[in-house]
Amino acid sequence: MIGMRIAGGVLAVATLAVATACAASDQPAPATTQPAATAPTPATASQPPTETLTPLLQQALPNVQGKTFTSVIVTFPPGARAASHRHGDAFVYAYVLDGTVRSQLEGQPVTTFHQGQNWIEQPGAHHVLTENTSSTEPAKLLVAFVADPGAQLKVDDPHS
Repeated sequence: MIGMRIAGGVLAVATLAVATACAASDQPAPATTQPAATAPTPATASQPPTETLTPLLQQALPNVQGKTFTSVIVTFPPGARAASHRHGDAFVYAYVLDGTVRSQLEGQPVTTFHQGQNWIEQPGAHHVLTENTSSTEPAKLLVAFVADPGAQLKVDDPHS
């Protein structure tokens, strides 16, 4: 059996998302004398949902000294949009498993990818747009990274 190790940075993102969701549902409702709000606040109403990452595999590449292969499933709920981000010095391959995703790398045109289509991102690329084009159906990607061991695989832009 081949040993598997989950990518620390990717696992941290997935764990944080799960912990945040669990923490929100475990908290008792605060006592208040004011009626509950019936509409979302403007700050939350303007922000679309974001993606979730599910780690699959991380494995040192035996024929490429000092590089690791990592794969994740990225799920976009309906209308979800990822923050603009970079993948450091990783080479990235993305394959659309389900749905349709609109994507743009800095300096390139916006491209729409449907189920069965794929793209690559060169090391250092700035991913300025990634979104599910559907407001009713989820989209799902298989994403593979070739990077240095322990490298942070997704870094959101500070202003996103």
